[in-house]
Formats: sequence, structure tokens, C-alpha cells
Amino acid sequence: MLKVSIIIPAYNEEGTIAQIIERVKAAGLGGLEREIVVVDDASKDRTREILKSLPGIKVILHEKNGGKGAAVKTGFKAASGDILAIQDADLEYDPKDIKEVVRPIAEGRADAALGSRFVREKPRYFFGKPKSPFFTHYIGNLLIIYLTNFLYGYRATDYEGCYKAFSRNVIETISIKADGFEYDNELICKILRRGWRLAEVPITYAPRTYEAGKKIKWLDGMRMIWTIVKWRFLPF
Repeated sequence: MLKVSIIIPAYNEEGTIAQIIERVKAAGLGGLEREIVVVDDASKDRTREILKSLPGIKVILHEKNGGKGAAVKTGFKAASGDILAIQDADLEYDPKDIKEVVRPIAEGRADAALGSRFVREKPRYFFGKPKSPFFTHYIGNLLIIYLTNFLYGYRATDYEGCYKAFSRNVIETISIKADGFEYDNELICKILRRGWRLAEVPITYAPRTYEAGKKIKWLDGMRMIWTIVKWRFLPF
């Protein structure tokens, strides 16, 4: 039986961490074995205290905040699964989608899979609505999508959705330098350059506001763009 390791990087998520872990535990995986690895990236709130009270998970504690990418790297190293998937620690994404994201890899049709927020439902721009991302975020997403597709010759509809999954072979073969939110971009760009098989799967999305804990900022977007450009040309 194949095992799926679900990596949850967390930083100051005391309001959602217990709930999202329960949802991950309850989500069906189509008969695949499950492992949950949570990496607390030096939270300053009660996140790690809550994690220590939750059974059935592997918890790793960073003593210094390193960024989302650094937490994902730690989780990947600690994971024992054949397939490695990323889950955010908030409630923007539905763990029920994990089964479909890992399916192309489990069935041998892909080496990595992307969850796309823009296939199942189109974005709306009404500020404050539960399922309406900020207009500026969507414009930034479009830029990342078009730039990546143009430079790497692919045709994905979304690169910034939380849900991504990888075969263990992919993760063990590619070294990633980034430690921030741009970690995902570097990994996907290198996967495309190496010619690994990449699948795209529709997922649902309910964005939260900065007041509710959203952390990504415009400077992170600039780092993503630079990461996409430089790894098109740098050797690795």
C-alpha cells in the first residue's frame, strides 16, 4: 500500500491548527496509508502548545522562524511516505481535495501534481466576500501563471494553490535553495526543467483576509517572480 505524507507548515495558527488537522485526519485518501507531519516554524502564539496535545501526528518544532519553505523542507525530510503532499495550516483549502491531488501520482500517471483554484470555480473580485480573493492577489497570480508558462513552455492555470503533491523520487532528486513562500515556485520550475510529468487537478478555495491571519505580502510576490526568472537560466 502506498503511503501519503501530508506536510503541514504552521506559524501562529492557534485559531485553526487543531481544526485543520482533524479535517486532514478525516479526509478520505482512496485507500492510501496516511502520515501527518506538522512543522511549527517557531510560532509565538499557542500553536505548538496545541500541537503537543493532538494525537496521531508527527510534530517537529523549529526554534527559529525560517519561512514556509524551510518548514516544508523539514517536513519532507521527516516524512516516510511514497507521496509527499503540502497542506496549509489555515482553513482556506478543503482536505477532501487531497485524494484527487495525489491520485495522478498514485496511479503512475504523473510525478507531481498541482491543485488549481481556477478550474472548478472562477475568481470573483468583491472585496470581503468569503470566496472572493483580493483583486491585487489575483493579478499577481495571473502574472506568475503567464510568466511561468511562457518561460517553461507549460500550460498550467494556477501555480500558487496550496495543494501540491510529489513522488518521493522527485523531492529526493531536486535540491531547493529558497526558504520562503517562493519555495514552491523554485520546486515547480525545476520540475518543469527536468521534464518530470506534471498533472493539474481542480481544488476548492475560500480565501481569508489579513485580519484573519493571511501572511503572504507583495514582497513575497516579487521574490516569486525573481525565482521563476532566474531558475529558467541558472544551472542546478
